[in-house]
Amino acid sequence: MGMGPMGGGGGTGSRSTPTTLAEINVTPLVDVMLVLLIIFMISAPLMQQGVQVDLPKANAGTLNETPEQIVLVVNKGRQISMNGTALPPGTLHTRLEAMAEAKPNIEVFIQADQNVPYGFIAQVMAEVKKSKISRVGLVTEPGDPNKRL
Repeated sequence: MGMGPMGGGGGTGSRSTPTTLAEINVTPLVDVMLVLLIIFMISAPLMQQGVQVDLPKANAGTLNETPEQIVLVVNKGRQISMNGTALPPGTLHTRLEAMAEAKPNIEVFIQADQNVPYGFIAQVMAEVKKSKISRVGLVTEPGDPNKRL
């Protein structure tokens, strides 16, 4: 009378589960990226040109603002000059401190003769650092790019 576990309700075929496609189709992405690239290539030169403006004429004077940089020149005889004026020995620190208080973000460039000993240049740089000036650079001339040390 009864039906067994295998009976009655149709065949015992395997049930197929739907598999999801886990791959990303990159073709539309590549198409969009190429279109954006072409748009940016065309619009970049147009943005750089800017707008032409006819400026008004005025007889106002120009701004006479002192540059926010100091050039220290050290010659072969270890004489230090600041922006073209020679400094007496021992006055570098006080001059730099006064400049640093007037302009906190001032830059100092050191032009030193290559025959001046490295120790003296290090002392000049230490004086600049003691004066609370953090932006210090050494000025050099461009050399032969093929020459290796």
